[in-house]
Amino acid sequence: MNLLLRFLLNAVGLWLAARFVDGITLGSELTSILFVALVFGLINAVVRPIALFLSLPALLLSLGLFILVVNAAMLGLTAWLTDSLTVDGFVPAVLGALIISVISWVGSNLLTDGNED
Repeated sequence: MNLLLRFLLNAVGLWLAARFVDGITLGSELTSILFVALVFGLINAVVRPIALFLSLPALLLSLGLFILVVNAAMLGLTAWLTDSLTVDGFVPAVLGALIISVISWVGSNLLTDGNED
């Protein structure tokens, strides 16, 4: 159930990023939005940990701010792999990644009940 909610949070984050950031477009059909969210989730589960490990020196030097660049790269990779999402440059990718990260962070905090050890 938690995995499904995180998937839906990614879908909402992608939709909001496409709605508010010029340079990011997302298909308007629900199936295309859900497909892009699925691909984005898979990329974040498989590729993102490798990218974070390889960029560890930059992450340490930037005090963690480089993670926005990694998240933007994951959004760009998702756009490259799917036809329903387009990202027109680095700045829209970073802004979109920021929106998606904030939505995921807020949603994750709402999903946890505080009883975890």
